Amino acid sequence: MEAVGPAGPDNQQRIEKRKFPNRPGGGQKRMRREKKKPVKEGGAEEVLEIDIKNLLASQPETPETASVQLPAPFTELELEVIQLSSIGDGLAVHEGRAYVVPFSLPGDRVAVKVIRHADTHTVVDFLKVVRPSPDRDDSLIGCKYFATCSGCQFQMLAYEKQLEHKKQVIVNAYKHFGDFPEGLLPTVGETIGSPLKYNYRTKLTPHFDGPRRGGFNPDMPVPEIGFNIKGQRKVLDIEDCPIGVDSVRSGITDQRKYVHENLTKYKRGATILLRENTVRTVDEQDPTKFTEEKTFITDSNAVSTEYIGNFKFTSPAGAFFQNNNSILPTFTAYIRDNLSLPVSADNSASEPPKYLVDAYCGSGLFTVTCGSTVQKAIGVDISADSIAYASKNAEANGITNASFIAGNAEKIFADIDFPGSETSCIIDPPRKGCDQLFLDQLLEFKPKRIVYVSCNVHTQARDMEYILKAEKGKGYRVDSIRGFDFFPQTHHVESVAVLTWVGDN
Repeated sequence: MEAVGPAGPDNQQRIEKRKFPNRPGGGQKRMRREKKKPVKEGGAEEVLEIDIKNLLASQPETPETASVQLPAPFTELELEVIQLSSIGDGLAVHEGRAYVVPFSLPGDRVAVKVIRHADTHTVVDFLKVVRPSPDRDDSLIGCKYFATCSGCQFQMLAYEKQLEHKKQVIVNAYKHFGDFPEGLLPTVGETIGSPLKYNYRTKLTPHFDGPRRGGFNPDMPVPEIGFNIKGQRKVLDIEDCPIGVDSVRSGITDQRKYVHENLTKYKRGATILLRENTVRTVDEQDPTKFTEEKTFITDSNAVSTEYIGNFKFTSPAGAFFQNNNSILPTFTAYIRDNLSLPVSADNSASEPPKYLVDAYCGSGLFTVTCGSTVQKAIGVDISADSIAYASKNAEANGITNASFIAGNAEKIFADIDFPGSETSCIIDPPRKGCDQLFLDQLLEFKPKRIVYVSCNVHTQARDMEYILKAEKGKGYRVDSIRGFDFFPQTHHVESVAVLTWVGDN
């Protein structure tokens, strides 16, 4: 295992931006770079930029001269990939310049075509493998659209290697997106894999583009229906997606046919919702047995039903719910087990908390699956619609000790009347992470145990730094950090950090 190390001077400065020489006026137009756009904090652009800065800083110094020219767009090159970025693309260095190479692995020598130049790097199109990496195994590829579709990055990489990479993504996030003194953080645990590597996604949203004006007419060709081509805004026509569960895959076929037959009804392009719905019928003779019928829903306002083990959840089909049911029993059990409060300094003994606060509770996934272990549970969300479904889900699953509050963002803990010292708190924010207002209220409440679930480990690392450095957060100890792989074949990783209040010492 690799421990999360100290930030160090270089990392604290986020590695000084590498400067490129001024180019002569001739050819300036054809070497024009993209205009700098605002970078979303913790977003893919910032993550890639930091990966590139660290990669270039690790390379031997090479003399830079004004005669070095950026290759013109559509120039073909051969590059040696030396690193896998946190967003799933390979990184290569050519004449002191970083190149972002999709669908590649460290050790690959690849033929590429230059697409565009950004301030910090050049984006290229993957053409072919000239010499494969020892880690590349193209026999593993399970989709004919791989290496064109933007959805997956790792189908040519053994699953064990995917999990290793995702662990390293978490290590790097805490190294570069937070400033932590040496020894403050535990070693990052091994990433927990998904039982299903394909056929796991219960929701897909293929789309198609429409004419700029006037809508479709009968003489127009049927547009491409699918997902974006990697690095382009063009849609790739996709007839099947093996990442989806069978019901959703059948929905692709069905909805493609519907669009073909009803094209003139569309005034513009559209996104097609495909969400699995499960109807479970219990055997009258043996209540422990049941059959399930899986269908798909296309109406975002229709109610979909999911079963996580023996727990039943309903929510609007267009609302957020985790998209990989196969890993959820393991995941929710892990969260439930880590709510226990230590009663010894070395964590060798623990006891269940009396109370549970499920912040950002949504439709109640954690309140329902973890609520039976506490005397009282409260789910909090700023969405009244989410709270309504969370209440229904608790009732449907016989959770009688749970209540739900549509909280005001400015006083989200105001109506919680039990002591933080006997409470565990789950926080599961959106990709942007928690805002300072929420974190300050969390630290004021001071729960004994915090389980921070994140779909973006980079904003999680930022928030963890804030918690641990805040005056009211200095008594928290980080007990564990580890990843869960909800999305095999892609670069995404869910991260869970567990903190315990141990006091001012």
